[in-house]
Amino acid sequence: MFEEFVLAASTADLSAEPRARDAADAVEFRMDLAEDPLDQLAAYDGALPLVVTNRADWEGGEADDLGRYDALAEAIAHDSVVAVDVELAAFRGNAPPGEHSHATALRSSAREEGVSVIASVHDFESTPGVGALVDLLADAASEGDVGKLATTANGREDALAMLRATHEATAAGRRVATMCMGEPGRHTRAVAPVYGSRIGYAPVDAADATAPGQYPLATLRGLVDGLLEEGTES
Repeated sequence: MFEEFVLAASTADLSAEPRARDAADAVEFRMDLAEDPLDQLAAYDGALPLVVTNRADWEGGEADDLGRYDALAEAIAHDSVVAVDVELAAFRGNAPPGEHSHATALRSSAREEGVSVIASVHDFESTPGVGALVDLLADAASEGDVGKLATTANGREDALAMLRATHEATAAGRRVATMCMGEPGRHTRAVAPVYGSRIGYAPVDAADATAPGQYPLATLRGLVDGLLEEGTES
């Protein structure tokens, strides 16, 4: 998984999966936003593989206790689940108490199940400079099979920094997924794959966006495919 770019359709409702099939390569199941997420997983018989995310409240999600790891541990046992997203801060030991041991145990279980681990970082206020972004991506890629970095762009210079960092990380052989949240960085969701980003995210239904600046699913599919095709031809 993630040898090439993967477009994940984000949703908290797995019954929406059929509407994503024409445009998405996978579904990101936001367990922290879902009703009865484990029941949904048990009943899932869709065609698209699943990336499971149970985002902690301290990193912008709604999961507010360590029980989220128990749910993720159950989730990765499902055949349809190909990747699990865990916050980099939990791996690095600079998250709330108990996070580190739970995160590393989950990573071990995921690898036993053949499930890829996405180590993710989210900054909802700003975008650091290129050097700091490259360092964050190196840290994330060393902890997971993919290092994911989503920051907030307050101007075009932030978007440019993210694209440069993506290029540098990819050139160094790291597998990364990058994007800028917010309107000034929205185009990075389409352009970052040209520089090596391996995962993009878009909501199944535009009204249910899970992060600022997300494109509608079909729109992002068309933009990315067009840009990657142009890059191949050139």
